[in-house]
Amino acid sequence: MDTRKPRVRRPAEDAQLIEKTIFVNRVAKVVKGGRRFSYAALVVVGNGNGRIGVGTGKANEVPEAVRKATEHARHSMVELPLLEGTVPHTSVGRFGAGHVMLRPASPGTGVIAGPVVRALLDAAGYRNVLTKSLGSSNPHNVVRATMHALSQLESAEQVAARRGVDLEALQSNHNVGARIWARSSAG
Repeated sequence: MDTRKPRVRRPAEDAQLIEKTIFVNRVAKVVKGGRRFSYAALVVVGNGNGRIGVGTGKANEVPEAVRKATEHARHSMVELPLLEGTVPHTSVGRFGAGHVMLRPASPGTGVIAGPVVRALLDAAGYRNVLTKSLGSSNPHNVVRATMHALSQLESAEQVAARRGVDLEALQSNHNVGARIWARSSAG
């Protein structure tokens, strides 16, 4: 007897997701009759409101590779803190030789980033962020370094709970995100 619960699809949530193909790699395998081509896709999926997932997929055709990568990204979605369209504080992510720095920006700045980091931040819903990608320019390494930087972000409430201090005391002693945190907690 099968005791697993059937997977419930949420079509309303799936319809609102932002899907962006970051990179498609063509791989050639040399065989007796010539070359066989296969494709590897890297896709980001987000809801534009603080949820994001990244996935990879491989297949013999590009659409099938993108579909597999999209499914993988939907299953690997994580929740991120989003304060007035920017990151709550500066964060540096590292993966392999790739380093990505994320900094909060004032309203109206926009997303200052390269194409790979921009795709992730747009899908997550960040509108005002300053970034710098250092080291490796390999899209896979940049994506993982960006995800590492995003996973390190904490909201003011999370920091106060982790430190065991009052939220007002934390905001009065904090200088980088104090202005943003004060407005987001008041509203």
